[in-house]
Parts: sequence; structure tokens; C-alpha cells
Amino acid sequence: MTKETLILLYGGRSAEREVSVLSAESIMRAVNYDKFQVKTYFITQKGDFIKTQEFTSQPAADEKLMTNSTIIASQGIKASDIYEENAVVFPVLHGPMGEDGSIQGFLEVLRMPYVGTNVLASSVAMDKITTKRVLESAGIAQVPYVAVIEGETIADKITEIEDKLTYPVFVKPANMGSSVGISKADDRASLLVSLDLAFKYDSRLLVEQGVNAREIEVGLLGNADVKTTLPGEVVKDVAFYDYEAKYIDNKISMEIPAKIDSSIMELMQENAAKAFRAIGGCGLSRCDFFLTEGGGVFLNELNTMPGFTQWSMYPLLWENMGLAYSDLIEELVNLAKEMFAKRESHLI
Repeated sequence: MTKETLILLYGGRSAEREVSVLSAESIMRAVNYDKFQVKTYFITQKGDFIKTQEFTSQPAADEKLMTNSTIIASQGIKASDIYEENAVVFPVLHGPMGEDGSIQGFLEVLRMPYVGTNVLASSVAMDKITTKRVLESAGIAQVPYVAVIEGETIADKITEIEDKLTYPVFVKPANMGSSVGISKADDRASLLVSLDLAFKYDSRLLVEQGVNAREIEVGLLGNADVKTTLPGEVVKDVAFYDYEAKYIDNKISMEIPAKIDSSIMELMQENAAKAFRAIGGCGLSRCDFFLTEGGGVFLNELNTMPGFTQWSMYPLLWENMGLAYSDLIEELVNLAKEMFAKRESHLI
């Protein structure tokens, strides 16, 4: 049987590049090598494309992919050299220049099928401010927020924040994920520090009302026919679920399914699918909710390329639904080919 070629694009220019490497290494080990061969390409922090390993069988447990500290410059290629007829690309890229529609547009120009959401859905979901505005129009409940755009008068925005919200608040770069650049502000002084930190990562910031809530997540899979998982809960051993807690210290655990009322589960699944359709989603996403002590359900964000590490919530949610990691990858490849055929058919 002829094997299909799966191309893993990983690394990237965003601050989430380390997460991308972890995800790509997990995927390369989980692939069913009876059906696929895997080719990997590393995108450096500077944006250069490097040809890395190829696998036709299960890699060794200690096999590592190239990172920015182990670049072999002589293996550099033109970006377009990744093209291969009938290959499917899995862009395991998180954050700006990977999850925001830019790489998706590049792959569409190359006429290559790719895993994940399309250009529009990727760019909408990447920008937290735009996501909130789209979901507001769809009638999906969210926590109160204030948008802060570079160039606006900070003193005026602080007044608006203090008029509309109460401390504590969370300050987030609009176009980052994995909790990069996010911090909690308990008063005006710490708010100024938090704004300064977030502006290092983006020129558009989101200031959200802090809520005492559980963090519940729902997995989405599909194109026109969207399937949802039972919700899972992020159980934290720290007060704030930041980048270090997620990926370095691993001070979290997952409870799948979450111990919540069945009516709340159903509401989250319905709102997740509704939100996915509202942004024009396809392939996959993870929808994150806040569940307050009073039973309020607020959609926090849609992550169109959730982490794929061995401890990531998204594959664990589907595993709980009976879809094993390797089978999930195969299903994502099939969805990618289906969407590619549909996009091509629309070009009449």
C-alpha cells in the first residue's frame, strides 16, 4: 500500500514556538506509520524554512526535532520547496504567523491541503477582540471587557476600564495564546505594569473582568458536520494558569469529563458548535469556557490550533470520546483533504 505523505510544519516566529516543537514531536510519534510517512520542516524564529527529518516508521523515543538552538543552516530551503503533490500539511504552529491565517493563506496559494481552520476563521479566532465582537453578534455570553489599542490615550482607557470593570482584571495581548503575555492586575498600579507587558507582544490588548470561575474546555472536530466532545476541566495547582504552569512546571491536571451538571455540559457543547460556525470554522478547534460559582457560562476563547503535546487537553478530550490520538490525526487529515476539494470546487 502506498503511504500518504504528512508534512509537519513546526517552530515559527511567535513566542509560542517552543510549544509548537513539543506538539510536533508528539504528533510524529503518534502517527500510524502503516498509512503515513512524515516529513518535517522547521520555521526558524527569523522565518527561514529548514528541511529536517523524514520518518517512514516509528521514531525512537529519544528522537528530537530541530529547534532554534540546533539549526543546520545548510538544510535551508525556499518556503515553496515544501510543495509535494498529494501531500497534506499539518501546520503545528501556534500564535501569530502560524495560527492567524498567514500560513493558511500561503498553503492555499501553494494549492496544498492543510489541517485546521481556513484563512478567515484562523485570523478571526486569533484576535481576541474580533472574536468577542463576532460572538457577541451570535448571542454568546462572554465576560465584560475593554479593548485597548496602541495609540489610544492610556489615561482615558484606564478610566474606561475602571468605569466598566472591577479589579481584579486580566490583561491579554489580542493575538497571542498559551497564556503568553497575560497577567492579572489588582489595582491601577499593577494595571499599568500589565498593559506594558502585553504591549510587548501586540498592539491590540484585551482587558477582561476577572471572574471566580472554573475553566472548562470542549473539543470540536469536523467541517460542515461539527462534532463536540464532553467538556473537560483544567484543574490548577496555582492561582493563575500562566505559560509556566501550562508547559514548564506542568502544575495542572485534567478532569475529563468535567464534574458539572448535564444541562451545563449541553449548553457548552451547543455554544461551542455555534461559535465554531460563527467564525466559519473547519477541521478542529478547542472552545474554552468560564463556569462561575453562580452557574454562569461564559465563552472565553476559540483556539484553532490547540496544543498537541502528550498532556494537552484537546487530544485527551477526544480520547475520552473513544477516538485515539493516532486515529484523531488520521481524521484531521481526511477533513483537510475534504476542505481542500471543496475550496477547489468553488473556484469556478
